[in-house]
Amino acid sequence: MQFPHLFSPITINGMTLKNRAVMPPMGTGYGNSDSTVSDRLVAYLARRAQGGTGLIITEVCAVDPRGKGFPNEVGVWNDSFIPGLARIPEALHRYGAKTALQLHHAGRETFEAAAGAMPEAPSAIPSVILGQPCEAMSLERVAQVIGSFARAAGRAKAAGFDAVELHGAHGYLLNQFLSPFSNQRNDQYGGSDENRMRFVLEIVAGVRKVVGPDFPVWIRVSADELVRGGYDLDFMQKFAPRMVAAGVDAIHCSAGVYSTPGNLSVASMDTDPGFNLFRARALKSVVNVPVIGVGRINNPELADQAIARGDADLISFGRQHLTDPDFINKAHDGAFDDIRWCTACNQGCIERLSFEMKSATCSFNPECGREYKGPASKADPSQRVWVIGAGPAGLSAAMAAAARGHKVEIFEKEEKPGGQLLSASRPPHKAVFMDWVTWALHQLKKSSTPVHCQHTVNKEEIKQRRPDAVIIACGAYPVTAPIPGFDSKMVADARDVLTGKVELVSPVVILGAGYVGMETADYLLAKGIAVTVLEMQPFPPVGKLTAHGYWLHKRIKDAGGRLIFGAQVLDIEAGDVRYRQNDAERVVESAAMIVTAMGAKSENSLEDVLKELAIPFRTVGDAKTPRRILEAIHEGHKAGEGI
Repeated sequence: MQFPHLFSPITINGMTLKNRAVMPPMGTGYGNSDSTVSDRLVAYLARRAQGGTGLIITEVCAVDPRGKGFPNEVGVWNDSFIPGLARIPEALHRYGAKTALQLHHAGRETFEAAAGAMPEAPSAIPSVILGQPCEAMSLERVAQVIGSFARAAGRAKAAGFDAVELHGAHGYLLNQFLSPFSNQRNDQYGGSDENRMRFVLEIVAGVRKVVGPDFPVWIRVSADELVRGGYDLDFMQKFAPRMVAAGVDAIHCSAGVYSTPGNLSVASMDTDPGFNLFRARALKSVVNVPVIGVGRINNPELADQAIARGDADLISFGRQHLTDPDFINKAHDGAFDDIRWCTACNQGCIERLSFEMKSATCSFNPECGREYKGPASKADPSQRVWVIGAGPAGLSAAMAAAARGHKVEIFEKEEKPGGQLLSASRPPHKAVFMDWVTWALHQLKKSSTPVHCQHTVNKEEIKQRRPDAVIIACGAYPVTAPIPGFDSKMVADARDVLTGKVELVSPVVILGAGYVGMETADYLLAKGIAVTVLEMQPFPPVGKLTAHGYWLHKRIKDAGGRLIFGAQVLDIEAGDVRYRQNDAERVVESAAMIVTAMGAKSENSLEDVLKELAIPFRTVGDAKTPRRILEAIHEGHKAGEGI
């Protein structure tokens, strides 16, 4: 076996796992509006168990309605929830997976609309990120919540779960009591390290008393909060043995809180895989129970090496489970070309849930969250389907249509397939985006779907060959602007810069500070080229709250890049870019190159041809309207399934 450490069994307080792979808790928003378990949630979790993972931990489950982090968070605060919760272990056990229920109270990291009352916390200090006022918990309320965790653990056991995990990480209530960053109490639950530990230790003891000595209980912790005024790894190394003595059977080692710079709790592509393993090793050195390592790990080889080195005993693969629910079985069987790799883009999962207030999915796996609907039916009859454009929308559409049994052909005018990903994968830390293109082309080859590159489809060809249906996925072309000097030879499009079609010279002025402009600046600065970015909007279009946005701003600043906002470009003349800012005219002088990143316009001119010829068609991705990779892949998939 290629990964003997990852695929060896392990036992945690009598619970034996078939391998060391863990699916950690990840919020989905799939619960029902009354906080009960939905068909959607059961199907989603069962699909991951089917993929071969040894241990699956549910997403957050509220032990008290006031502890809910979002409106449809699954509840476990009274016995009426037990029958619905029991559906989860029943479904997962069919595939040989063990499952733990994660017990949660959000504390101050929630809204009144979700909690049903003002959020509660150790101290009345609002969340740094959410800004939501909160109420300091009384001693009576502290005792009530300790009891709520204990009773919730008993319900999890009654529902057939194999274990429970206490959520003591990421700035939620247990973490808040531990931290001087959020706990400024002056009673027995605050002040000294000993007092700040008390709340968690009493919860562990209360849970252990209810579930008995032979039921696995562990805790997820942020080993280091990584915020000014918070606790650090030294504190957690002192605390970990205390938790074990109180009754914890394992420790799940995460990092960071809501306001940690760069959102390391759900690290983006900008962070190295396995970045947190040294903290797991540090905890493992002070306890004699298994430690679960986590931190942007998607590769079974990295996981196996980490276990072999003694960094951790088990490894959590989080978002990789969203992207490819079968990757553990594929790794076991050596089918690496078939693994669809997570890029840590965060668009479909954490950002969609946190910023868009929508249920989670995966940018690269449009079936994530739709498992309860079942597979699409086979085509009857099979049709000849043309997909025009081999970018993410087109490749996704072709795979979905081919899977239904259609005879699909793909046409791409450029030399290589990939569309916008050819340029989007060039900035620092984004090469992983081409992994999806490689995977998609492998799947299409297996279905004998041809990809014709350097082939521009025109009206005459469509008229002669008359496909039964067409999916237009031609993408978009760069927007130009009526700026004097815009047609200068010094002006180049960002995509041409990123794909090496133009020679790089310094210094550069970039017009536009959206993601394309910012990532192009990042790319050029990494090559030692001086960059000034001019943006018409008064505020950054790319915010710093997302992990990728934070790291983009940081790298550009650290490399000496200039970002100028509220700048309306007036003209370009001999390398001088004149702009107006705050009613004053200014000039960026002596640029050797001006790079445009001012948006894009859809290329969908074939729609008129297909209407004229009465050939059914669907337009997807940027050809419909320029957006993110999530919309491109999901729209393409939906179009391919719908023909």
